[in-house]
Amino acid sequence: MTRTAVVTGGGTGIGKAVAARLVEQGLDVVITGRREDVLKAAAEEIGARAVVFDAADPDAVEAALVDLPSSVDVLVNNAGGNMTRRLPAPQNLADVKNLWFANYESNVISAVLVTTALEPRLADNARVVTLGSIAARRGSGAYGAAKAAVEAWTADLAFAVGARGITVNVVSPGVTEDTEFFGGTLSEERRRKLVGNPANGRAGTPADVAAAVAFLTSPEAGHITAQVIGVNGGAGLGR
Repeated sequence: MTRTAVVTGGGTGIGKAVAARLVEQGLDVVITGRREDVLKAAAEEIGARAVVFDAADPDAVEAALVDLPSSVDVLVNNAGGNMTRRLPAPQNLADVKNLWFANYESNVISAVLVTTALEPRLADNARVVTLGSIAARRGSGAYGAAKAAVEAWTADLAFAVGARGITVNVVSPGVTEDTEFFGGTLSEERRRKLVGNPANGRAGTPADVAAAVAFLTSPEAGHITAQVIGVNGGAGLGR
């Protein structure tokens, strides 16, 4: 029987690369996102199906359930982003509060809502992977704190569903080029600082991250759960 996968934020960058890799492996893949034109173009390109909704909106997630698979073997929570880079610099405490909530909503609430909604549909031995960030171990203000919360939630969920053979992990990239997250927004000086001094001397690519996700979502990865897997070329040591 064909395995099914749902990849949130699957229209561009890492999410699109993950979805394409899963399609190549023979899975029936649904990609989700907020931008209908981007999502449908990506789905047509890689051979997936598009379901448009905002993963951080409870009503939108509920409404989308009718279009999502009735049984899910793989769930990849990729939707999210660094709202600190998208919103104006805070001018007062209310702005600070809104910025922190925006990062939490984008990166944590989106994953929690979609996973909770689909948990009854997760097949035995299903795989759940959420995209974290090297920022969770390095600070990075509200964004890093949100990604650290993703790690804590993942550990709790892994024990809640583990008896059914379901694994739950975080894949935590470092700087990953060829994505909207970094594309065209970094000066060369800032790029060098963020990439740091990786053992392999380069930034990551969406394909690097997709390869790690593909393994963790495979049937062979059944004894890896509640883990944070760094994909950063050694820029962050796994200790």
